[in-house]
Formats: sequence, C-alpha cells, structure tokens
Amino acid sequence: MTKTLQDGVKRTVLPSGLRIVTEAIPSTRSASLGVWVGIGSRDETSAMSGASHFLEHLLFKGTHKRTALQISAEIEAVGGETNAFTTKEYTCYYARVLDEDLPLAVDVLCDAVADSILEPADVETERGVILEEIAMHEDEPGDEVHDIFTEAIFGDHPLGRLISGTEESITPMTRNQINGFYRRRYTAPQIVIAAAGNLDHATVVRLVRRALAGSALDSAPAAPAAPRVGNKRVRHQKPHTVVRNRDSEQAHVVLGGVGIGRNDERRFALGVLNNVLGGGMSSRLFQEIREKRGLAYSVYSYASQYADAGLFGVYAGCAPGKVEEVLDLTRAELERVANDGLTAEEIARGKGMVKGAYVLGLEDSGSRMSRLAKSELLYGDWMSVDEMLVRVDAVTAAEVDAIAAEILAQPMSLAMVGPFDEAQFPQR
Repeated sequence: MTKTLQDGVKRTVLPSGLRIVTEAIPSTRSASLGVWVGIGSRDETSAMSGASHFLEHLLFKGTHKRTALQISAEIEAVGGETNAFTTKEYTCYYARVLDEDLPLAVDVLCDAVADSILEPADVETERGVILEEIAMHEDEPGDEVHDIFTEAIFGDHPLGRLISGTEESITPMTRNQINGFYRRRYTAPQIVIAAAGNLDHATVVRLVRRALAGSALDSAPAAPAAPRVGNKRVRHQKPHTVVRNRDSEQAHVVLGGVGIGRNDERRFALGVLNNVLGGGMSSRLFQEIREKRGLAYSVYSYASQYADAGLFGVYAGCAPGKVEEVLDLTRAELERVANDGLTAEEIARGKGMVKGAYVLGLEDSGSRMSRLAKSELLYGDWMSVDEMLVRVDAVTAAEVDAIAAEILAQPMSLAMVGPFDEAQFPQR
C-alpha cells in the first residue's frame, strides 16, 4: 500500500510490515539511503548490554553474497560511503551515493542487514575492536561525563547503560547469543527503509523488494510495529553526585536532572528555552561563564528525549580550580530563569534559533533521509517543515516559563570527571 504524504513524501508498507519512505529532490544528483531498525540498547538485558552495537559492527562483515571487502569496495568504487550507528532506541545503516548508483546501495545495504553470516572469527575480531573502543571512550573525559550523568539519572534502567556495553558484558557474549538477538529483533515490522534525493518512489520500492526477496525480511504478512511508547514511566534515581577521579588538566562537569519525553507537546517550548539558556554564543550561560569571566572554554545546555523519558543537562569544561565558581554561576542562572522566566526578546531569539537550525539542517539528502525515518519510526506521523515552524512560532512566554520552572527548579544530579573526590562536592 502506497500513500503520498505532504511535501512530496511517499510511503509504502510491504505485506511483511516493512516500511519504505522516500522524498524526491530532483535538484540534487545524490541519494541517501538508510535502513533503520527500531531496536537499540534499551532493548537489551543487562547480560546482553552492548548487543545492538556489537551487531552493528558485525553486519558489515559479510553475507552469503558478499565478503566484508566487497560490501565496502562496491560502494566506494562508485564514490559512495557507508556507515552505521547505534542509539538507545534504534540502529541505522546508511549509504550516500550518486543518484544513478542508488540501485547498488539498496542491494548492498539490504543484503547486509537481512543476510549477515556472523562468522565466529568475525565476532572475535570485532569483540577486540569494541573493547578497544570502550577503553578509548574512557580516555575521553568530555564524552565519559555525559555517560556518567545519564547513569546518575536512570540508574540500572537500560536507558542508563552504555550503548557500547561494558568489558564485563562484551567479553563473555557468544556468537549464538548475538545471532539470536539478530534474528529475534531484526524483523520486517521493526524496519523502515528511507531514501531521499533524485529518485522515484516506485523504483525504490521495486529495488527493495528485489533485494529482500527470499531473505529473512521477506516474511509472512504482518502489521508495522507501532512507535515505541514505553509501558510505564521510567524510574529515575534520586539526585546525587558522581565523581570519577582522573588525573587531568581539565575538569568536565554536567549538572542537570529529569527532562521530558519526545512525544510531550512541551518539547517545542523546551527547545526555545534550551537555546536561550545554553544553545549558542548568545546564550545566557555562554555569556555569563565564558564571555564575561573566561572561566570555561566550552559551556552549553542540552536536552535528550526518549519515548517515555528525558533528561536536561548543562555541560562545562574548565580548569579544576574553577569548577566551584562555574557551578555556582550555573546554579544561579538556572534559578534565575526558573523564577523569572525569559524576556520577550529572548523568546523571539530562541524561536529563531530553533527554526533556523531545523531548516538549515535539511540542506542535504542525508539529513532529509534521517528526518523521514525518524518521523516514521519514532512518531508514526509526518510533520511538514511548515507545520513544524508553525508549532515553534505558537510557543508562548507562559509555556516557556512553565517548563523552565519545572525543569530548572528541580533538585539536580552532578557528574564530574577530574582530579577530585566526591567529598569535595556534597549534594545540594
């Protein structure tokens, strides 16, 4: 069944429940293709932590049709590129090629996702690569602090775990366990194939059907999986401080707490608030901490949103001796905004930042492809660019003030990486 949505976007649901969504952009000579699977690290048990990321590595290692070298060489031979990434709620395998090479990209990606062999030797090779990746991540305190903060908020809930897993979970994971996860989870109803560029929707549908014919994804009739909503509200840990001692020249801190889920209608107001508070060089935090006082090279706020949960944080990287002053200034600014809200001028600027970032982020086929897939996989709905801009423009000062009072006035957790111990930073 094929349906034309707004902005020239077309959607077809195959009998198996697999969805194909495309956007034709005749003005470009490229095409971007993504195979999106609605399975991520939050779908793993603690014993299988990191399985989604492990599998992401393995699916490019060879199929019954192609070796690992052939998978990469066929795309690179036409000047294209392939890659993949894993998140907490989905995994994506993608390629960007010239428009005339889209049939090749469809065949290669569909083959890799549907028919990977998972050779035992490849499992061992990639196990070593992933363990190195985990070790390297621990050597990047600016990245590590965000993982520590996320765990401080969600605890042992799957949302609080590392996407990569840990040495303790990756080391004993067997090929049979990974293959079982692959075959149970990578089913047609969980998959969205998105493409954007100089293409024809009907042609893409034919290419996908041909590539998947006879594979595990050419399965019995089924309905597409509904967007993830969560069975109940995700539990959060009580606010607390976590300090990871590192003998480093710079300290990395994240202060924050519980946010909102991605389906919350207040997400547009939060986007405006986030931009004014810490979203750019004109933001309050950047001006107060870096521009006026030169206390930190990097300072910003951010919001992460999931189906049924979210978090909000402020990050700063500074000299260890300046941490307490940076934290005091951050807390004071959060309290000020929570109590007094934003000015009309700030709200107008925040709206402009949200709209500009969104529209300018759709300048290439890859970002358009991602937007298609996320709309289908995460929301089950299509919001046009114009509709989105209208939603942002409709945000009121009262809505921004209300979300600020809720998010910024709550007791907060603190995550730190640097030459400290927890006794130096008692919970406030």
